[in-house]
Amino acid sequence: MSNTTENGRLISLDVLRGFVMFWIMSGEHIIHALAKAAPIPVFIWMSSQLHHTDWNGITFYDMIFPVFLFVAGVSMPYSFDKKMINAGVKTPMELPAKEKQKIYLSMLKRTCILLFLGLVVNGLLRFDGYDQTRFASVLGRIGLACFFAGMIYLNFDLKKQLLWFAGILFGYYLVLKLVPVPNFGAGILTKEGSFTSYIDQQFLPGRLHSKVYDPEGLFSTIPAIATALLGVFLGTFLKHRVNDSIKSKIIIMIISAIVLIGIGMIWNYDFPINKRLWSSSFVCYVGGFSILLFTFFYLIIDVLGFREWAFPLIIIGSNSILIYMASEGLVNFGYTATFVFGGIIKLFPVLWQPVFTALSVTLIQLLLLYFLYKRRWFLKI
Repeated sequence: MSNTTENGRLISLDVLRGFVMFWIMSGEHIIHALAKAAPIPVFIWMSSQLHHTDWNGITFYDMIFPVFLFVAGVSMPYSFDKKMINAGVKTPMELPAKEKQKIYLSMLKRTCILLFLGLVVNGLLRFDGYDQTRFASVLGRIGLACFFAGMIYLNFDLKKQLLWFAGILFGYYLVLKLVPVPNFGAGILTKEGSFTSYIDQQFLPGRLHSKVYDPEGLFSTIPAIATALLGVFLGTFLKHRVNDSIKSKIIIMIISAIVLIGIGMIWNYDFPINKRLWSSSFVCYVGGFSILLFTFFYLIIDVLGFREWAFPLIIIGSNSILIYMASEGLVNFGYTATFVFGGIIKLFPVLWQPVFTALSVTLIQLLLLYFLYKRRWFLKI
């Protein structure tokens, strides 16, 4: 067994990041095409899991974004290692004020870049006009949630970080349940009547994603901070318990995951698991599954050392933001794949051609990512 990292970096984080990003960049299209070409129960079920729920409830696809945000949180304690070592301190709270100011500026810069890139993905440079520009975005939420989670991590000890986590979840719950929305009242957790939708309608500029609400809106970004904090807690645990046995760490992570999933399921009866509201029950439920997913990859990759099979996921995870932006519309992989493989694909039965088209898109994406990986070209923000 081994418990090593590469350049102080948990390889399992890149693998998990690559795993969830794979489904966004092209994996979902492969499964959807397979479900049509070979409608056997397992493919049909997988295809159903690669759609967002309409409102309440959850699918695997609803978990992808929060798992990605969770992974960003796990990385945070490691990212400050060098600064703490250079300053001769053991906790980020002990960092000198000048060093913290540099970190704040770096975090703010990263947040602003992610907000801008999110706007680019939304089509900002098409110049469709203010009313047709969507300001909320996945990348923007990642930037904001990580910024505030980072501020909490840098300025509070673990006990107070846990209080922040609980306060965010319960505070968000109380606001949505008790604060009345004009024309609807309090505790109406519908698309039109929720407090988060009201805030989006009143204060979010430009176009809302879904007319009456935005899944990456203003108020629902607050509980996303708690998702990032969950990752911070896990990263802190792994750093501080480095000398513990692997078995004890795995057991603690699994128990923590089960507890969080249980809390989410119980809370669901009063505060439904809902990705668009980013409900407190959603944070707990998906947080538990995020820990389980990380535990699996951590055990296989970092502990047992079985890495060769995961190389495609590593190259995806190493350039995750770049491939996300490219696959969301900046690069037409479908055109390239058809241009290169179109003649071969036409040799297959018509029903199966969409499957091989989707596979060829994945191949083109992986070739691009491999080219960038071999040259150590990474989009670092």
